[in-house]
Amino acid sequence: MPKGSVVGNLAKDLGLNARELAKRNLHVVSVTKTQYFSINAENGNLFVNDRIDREGICGKNPLCLVNVEVVIENPLNVFHITVAIQDINDHAPQFLNGNIHLETIEVTLPGTRFLIGKAEDPDIGMNSLQNYQLSTNQYFILEIRERQDGNKYAELVLKKPLDREKEQIFHLVLTALDGGEPRKTGTAQVWVNVTDANDNPPIFTQEVYKVSLLENLPVGSFVLQVVASDNDEGTNAQITYHFNNAPMNAHQKFRLDPANGTITLIKSLDFEEMEEYTMTVAARDGGGLVTQCNVEISVLDENDNSPEVNLASVFSPIPEDSLPGTLIALININDKDTGDNGKVACSLQNSLPFKVVPTSNNYYKLLLDSLLDRESISEYNIAVTATDKGNPPLSTHKTISVQISDKNDNSPSFEKPSYSIYVPENNPSGASIFTIKALDPDMNQNSQITYSILHSNIEELPISSYISINSETGALYAQRSFDYEQFREFQLQVKAQDGGSPPLSSNVTVRVFIMDRNDNSPRILSPSQEAKGSALFEMVPRSAEAGYLVTKVVAVDADSGHNAWLSYHVIQATEPGFFTVGSHTGEIRTARAFVEKDAAKQKLAILVKDNGQPSLSATVTLNLVFAENFQEALPEMKSQSSSPDYQSDLQFYLVLALALMSFLFLLTVILAILMKLRRSGNPKFLQCFAPVPHSKAGAIFPPNFEDGTLPYSYQLCLSSESRKNEFTFLTPNVQIAGNVLGNDNLGVPLTGNEQNNLNSEVENTEKDVMKEIAS
Repeated sequence: MPKGSVVGNLAKDLGLNARELAKRNLHVVSVTKTQYFSINAENGNLFVNDRIDREGICGKNPLCLVNVEVVIENPLNVFHITVAIQDINDHAPQFLNGNIHLETIEVTLPGTRFLIGKAEDPDIGMNSLQNYQLSTNQYFILEIRERQDGNKYAELVLKKPLDREKEQIFHLVLTALDGGEPRKTGTAQVWVNVTDANDNPPIFTQEVYKVSLLENLPVGSFVLQVVASDNDEGTNAQITYHFNNAPMNAHQKFRLDPANGTITLIKSLDFEEMEEYTMTVAARDGGGLVTQCNVEISVLDENDNSPEVNLASVFSPIPEDSLPGTLIALININDKDTGDNGKVACSLQNSLPFKVVPTSNNYYKLLLDSLLDRESISEYNIAVTATDKGNPPLSTHKTISVQISDKNDNSPSFEKPSYSIYVPENNPSGASIFTIKALDPDMNQNSQITYSILHSNIEELPISSYISINSETGALYAQRSFDYEQFREFQLQVKAQDGGSPPLSSNVTVRVFIMDRNDNSPRILSPSQEAKGSALFEMVPRSAEAGYLVTKVVAVDADSGHNAWLSYHVIQATEPGFFTVGSHTGEIRTARAFVEKDAAKQKLAILVKDNGQPSLSATVTLNLVFAENFQEALPEMKSQSSSPDYQSDLQFYLVLALALMSFLFLLTVILAILMKLRRSGNPKFLQCFAPVPHSKAGAIFPPNFEDGTLPYSYQLCLSSESRKNEFTFLTPNVQIAGNVLGNDNLGVPLTGNEQNNLNSEVENTEKDVMKEIAS
């Protein structure tokens, strides 16, 4: 059949339409070098792909079959197709030697046979060689004989005695005919030379010589020796040997020594090429008589062919979540040897998650044997080993590369189970404070990580007002300047999510610690400095000994750690060395006893500084008065309070307002008293009425005096008899004094007795004044 001829429609036989053909990739898998058939992918026709020579494929085998493996995918299936090759009469019989020369002695007896050769026809059956014909003559007839292998050959038989003198040379035509239609023929010219008498032909020791050779027999090895003898003498007994009508392939493989009949190997044998050689050896004596024998050489198979491994289909890449049993590849293994030498076992090298399972007709399936993990191994080079059962066995290795495609089966993982970030306070807003890193062993889109903040333990404001995160890099940014004194730590949850479908995520806790900086000066709690410009007084008994506790400076620092360690120092004193201050306690004590030459009023400036770098400080100024009671200390306090350094604009306006109110009140009282005196008729009383203002005494009170009325006092004379009874008229002032004396924040310390005496005097004075007004 010419190339391209359609053998049959496989799609129809398999029940496939044109759409299924395109999807399922129907194709031929060739395990031989020549692919005789192919498949049309559009219509499914099996057509001739290369010239088919039945004689070249099968030789003389009457049944010539060509096996074709067809693979169809999605799902995978293999179909084994056998195509029978039918013979046609495309070869004519052909003699190996077209000119046959025979010699015979004239005394040759009738019935003597002469092997005149055989023709070969590679066709089979009726198309092969069927008969021989000999041209018409008087002396020779033709007999056709058949060998054990079925080949026919012709022998020339002498019909009547020869007479060399009458006819020395006979020219005959030998015709070989096949049985084909039309019949084809081949001819050979036979020349018979009649010689003088040599009545004893050579005789072989065997009519047929048989030997079996291993196909790996080395070139030059001895094969066998044919031996013939001749009873004649002289030159008629000298025998020479030669191949007679030997096939061409036999001439290429073997050499016959003409002198001793030894056959040696001149070219390597190949069992897969030719299993048996049949040759005819002729022995000719010196008189020209020839005798033939047959030599049959069988070739024994040796394990000289390694298995051939062919990949019919390979599926790569495969998803990493493929289940065990998934088909990876379809493998065809073929071994040209026979018997055990051609039996093949397939196996895998190394401990890989794959296995090989035999199917049919030398096909094997490569299957997945266990679960895969692309993150551990992303590519497998699977070494398939095919080993035959010969001795020694031969092996072939084939490497199959299989890529593993990624699935989103790994959540992002952070470098640490939790993070602690330390940020100094007063940090610049918008600055990066830390970078969180998560890793995802997946690849491509499955490994692209997006960061976000889920929630935090800050309830006042959303976490976005404190901190933000770069969704791509994981960098954390402070959205405001942190203050250690407001809050010292907070925590948040950061989420890392990959780009897979569906996405996977992981969370991590981030704790942010605000680190303290020395940004707060010490704050003095005691003595109180709430009223700006007010004088702070402490009264010290004159009898105080060395080490007497005068007062204690109490200060705090909003910072922490070393920044909050406070120390106390005297930076200014009226008399240096008179007082000491505890560097850590703030306690102010006398360093020695008070002497008369010492000033009764001492001014002491205390510095309180922290331990930060650089350190911050605060100062407080104390006025210390040495006195045994409050009345003794009061003049010193007045003198101090009248100093213009301690007045302010606010005090000025308050004093002006209070003075006006006091004046109106005083005017009302004077008018009331004058009316009372006019009624009593004693104008002399006016002579002793003189207002004595004590407006400056108001400064003796604590610095919160602006919250009340500035106190004033007046001296009144009620009668000549009572002129010696002077008292302070404090109708509005008693209330203020009461408030002041009852205030715990007084800057002037009083002893318990002094306070009780003062209260008692004020109460008595108030009662007397009220009685006079009532009268």
